[in-house]
Amino acid sequence: MRIAAVMVLAAATAMPAAAQTAPVDALFEQFGLFGIWAADCQQPASPANPHVSITTPSPGLVSESHDLGPNYTINHYSMVSAERLSAEQLAVAVIFQPGTETEERQNLVFRVREGTRRTLFNQPDGGAVRVKDGIALAHGSKTPVLNKCE
Repeated sequence: MRIAAVMVLAAATAMPAAAQTAPVDALFEQFGLFGIWAADCQQPASPANPHVSITTPSPGLVSESHDLGPNYTINHYSMVSAERLSAEQLAVAVIFQPGTETEERQNLVFRVREGTRRTLFNQPDGGAVRVKDGIALAHGSKTPVLNKCE
């Protein structure tokens, strides 16, 4: 009997982390991600100062919109799943531009701390890594640190 109890306990702790994670909206709430984010909240949206809006249009659904200014199309993301990696890091599976011809599944990692958010990692499913360790590989530049706007 004791052996069976130990085996059940071992199996429960060996379950994949995804099976033990909280719902996406709960994790986004825990990380304080809902609201508007920008490098400079007082300046208008631009490619150098994206305004990122994170909302829950319906229970359990988390959406993110990136406004790069009036001359650009708004980028939309639908959050599929999320997993807490640490006190400051959240891994997220998303659909970029859901329901369009350019729809693409991506995996991201955000660092969230002290009212800031930064993308540390981005890779489309089946594609090359675009952001690694907070560096956009195509340009060799750091991803922007976004501040939570009040």
